[in-house]
Amino acid sequence: MLECYTTVKKEGHHEINIQKSRFIGYIKRCETEEEAQAFIQSIKKKHSDATHNCSAYMIGEHDLIQKANDDGEPSGTAGVPMLDVLKKMELKDTAVVVTRYFGGTKLGAGGLIRAYSSAVSEAIKATGVVKRELMQEVKVTAEYTLLGKLENEIRNSVHPIKKVNYLENVEIDVYVKKNDIDEFKKWIVNLTSDKAVITVGSFSYMETNADV
Repeated sequence: MLECYTTVKKEGHHEINIQKSRFIGYIKRCETEEEAQAFIQSIKKKHSDATHNCSAYMIGEHDLIQKANDDGEPSGTAGVPMLDVLKKMELKDTAVVVTRYFGGTKLGAGGLIRAYSSAVSEAIKATGVVKRELMQEVKVTAEYTLLGKLENEIRNSVHPIKKVNYLENVEIDVYVKKNDIDEFKKWIVNLTSDKAVITVGSFSYMETNADV
């Protein structure tokens, strides 16, 4: 599993108009090629009356799966420029479809490349990009008398709180970088005078908004 990478938020779309042609960019996070293909087919079905439904996707930790499809546009003017946007922005596990409704004015090869690239860029901007960082989930269980101190100190630390469970005792689920686990444990022991139970859980990705 990658320590850290960027991808798009779950799903989104955005439309631009160029020389009376409509370009609708659809984008979705897809972790398998099957999921990407299913997404592309769903957009093609939704816009079966469109002039073109061009697509591109980049899947896998090391971007091993890369595909681009011009769907009838002149070769190299749609799918590849769309894929290039994903590469330049280093977006993993991302699929995009640009639906075009021809408006009567031909754009030429250069115009098409700019149009499809812009449609993808604008769709990404409208949808949003996230940074996914691999973290270890650590549960801190303590009596309610320690809640105020614990929650305040953790929130002011570099360790984000995932959630707080108010049960018989309070449980605070915290994201901790794997290299910081031992240090975090010592810190909690000192903070609570060893009155908290610390349980190290599984790895999961924490998502934070990234600049586009």
